[in-house]
Amino acid sequence: MSTAQIFNGARGRRRHNRVAQDGERGGASPHASHSGTPGHPGGRAGVRADAPPRGTPPVNGRERRFAEREELTGLVRDALGRRLVAVERLRGGTSKGVYRLTLDDAPSVVLYVWSDEEDFWTRTAGDRDELRQRGEGAERGSGGRSPEVSGVRLFEAAHARLADLGVRVPRLYFADGSGRRYPGEVALVEDVRGGTLEAQMTGPAMGRLAEGLAVMARCRSPQHGKVALVENGRGDPRPASQRVLEWALRDLAEAASRVERIREIRGRLADDLGQMAAGLRPRESHGLIHGELGPDHVLIDEHGEPVLIDIEGTMYFDVEWEHVFLRLRFGPHYGRLRVEGLDEARMRFYRLAQHLSLVAGPLRLLDGDFPDRESMMGIVRHHLAEVLAWPAR
Repeated sequence: MSTAQIFNGARGRRRHNRVAQDGERGGASPHASHSGTPGHPGGRAGVRADAPPRGTPPVNGRERRFAEREELTGLVRDALGRRLVAVERLRGGTSKGVYRLTLDDAPSVVLYVWSDEEDFWTRTAGDRDELRQRGEGAERGSGGRSPEVSGVRLFEAAHARLADLGVRVPRLYFADGSGRRYPGEVALVEDVRGGTLEAQMTGPAMGRLAEGLAVMARCRSPQHGKVALVENGRGDPRPASQRVLEWALRDLAEAASRVERIREIRGRLADDLGQMAAGLRPRESHGLIHGELGPDHVLIDEHGEPVLIDIEGTMYFDVEWEHVFLRLRFGPHYGRLRVEGLDEARMRFYRLAQHLSLVAGPLRLLDGDFPDRESMMGIVRHHLAEVLAWPAR
């Protein structure tokens, strides 16, 4: 495919230096708090935010070093045959860097970077042990990243699956996990400039998003897990609800170790989680879900079509997990996305699990140097209030 075709909006997918995908405990796996954690308003609930750090935050005892124009020039030249004019780091992610690259005589593109420099999560030995037991993260990227962090291989696999289904995602121009062109894993994708769905939730794009989610839900797998793992025969055969119970109990333990009011009711919450999980019947198949789909993870293209982003967490799982999250993030607009046949008992169980995740996850993120600390504390306060009110809500 020529550069001219690329910048004229050629469809389909290009796969460069393709690599097998890593898994991730947390975030969109489907632990939404460990990747691009969504914001929720909320009052105070007994947790205090630390003051935001000043300047460039440190990593491993030194300042983080983000991508700069000089070191990206060769990457852009080799991948697209263009000259890089300017680089803008976009605000957002917790586990990857996102940059807008301005090119000479061509539309801008977006660069994704997965590297230790861009990853604000503190990974524990327990995380890595769990991933090794599941066969995830057996390989290590040449860029020096921990293997379990979401990366280009997860992204490529998810992109290919969604594109095959006709679900609109940013066009993929180039991907490289070798670390040869840049010290990290990278992908160059279409720069969709129509804003996010947040400003258009009453318009037709919501209906088209609902159609896309329905197509994804009909794409089934007997095992659950990230797309790359399932499609390489390494999915999880256990009931999805059992996996969620493990996550929820782990998040409950972590939240209880940090928040006294949760510690006081830990036993009751653990009993509730166990009883709800025990009442759910195993399923023979799982649908395809995004995993952390909020209106800020949907862009609008020049034709008014919704475009899914932050897709590396796309996985086969119970669709109820997706719909609990959609309800949290879309609020009064969720009704336009709701589908028939959801298991309400499963929804209730997953709702408590996600509230616990959205307490423990942001607090864990704040163990490090994530700069937007007050927004994370807002998420904690909101979901802490929900946990403390359980089961009244």
